[in-house]
Amino acid sequence: MLPVWDILRRTGSDRTGNWGERKVRIIGGEKRGHRLAEWHGAGIRPLRDRVRTSLFDILGQRVVGAGFLDLFAGTGAVGLEALSRGAKAATFVDSSGKAIRIIRENLRRLGYQDRARVIKMDALEAIRSLARRGRKFDIAFVGAPYGGDLALRATAALGTFCPLAPEAMVVVEVFHKTEPAQRYGELELQSVRDYGDTRLVFYRRLPM
Repeated sequence: MLPVWDILRRTGSDRTGNWGERKVRIIGGEKRGHRLAEWHGAGIRPLRDRVRTSLFDILGQRVVGAGFLDLFAGTGAVGLEALSRGAKAATFVDSSGKAIRIIRENLRRLGYQDRARVIKMDALEAIRSLARRGRKFDIAFVGAPYGGDLALRATAALGTFCPLAPEAMVVVEVFHKTEPAQRYGELELQSVRDYGDTRLVFYRRLPM
C-alpha cells in the first residue's frame, strides 16, 4: 500500500460536483449504511458523500487506531465516519448548541459514546485548550463555514499550538477558490484536491 503522502501526490482533481443529497449516512466501516439524525436549519453543511468517500480513501489505514479531531463538527459525520473505520477515539468541537445535540444523538444511535468526547466551544479556543491539556491528535479535520477565514485561522492555530502528534495530518475543507498557504507554523502543505465547489487541503505536521 502506498503511503498516504504518495497517494496525495499522485491523485488529481475532480470537478464534477452535482450531488445535492440531503440525508447523511455512514459510508464505510462497521456502521456502513447507518443514517444519521436529520437536521433543520442550524447552519449545518455536512461534507457531501462523494467528498467524504474520497477523503477516507486517501486517509486509508491511517485512520485505524487514530485519535481524530473534528472541528466545526456540525452533524459529526466526518468524525463518526472515522470511528466507523476504526479510529480509536474522536473529539467533536462545535459552538452551536443544536449541532452538539445532533452529534450526541448520532453517537447514541451508533453506540460510540464511550469513544467520543463532545465539546461546545469556539474552535479556536478549543484548539488552545486541547493543546494546554497536552492532547495529541493523529488526524484533524477542519470543516468551517464557507465565506470567511475561519478555516484558515483554525489551521494556523493548529500549526501554532499543535495539539497534534508528530507527522499528524490536518485536512481543511474550504471553498474551491481559496488559496492555502504553504506553511502554518509546524504544518506543511502536502496536496490540494478539488470537488466542485469544495477544496480539501492536506497538511502534515513536520517531523520533530
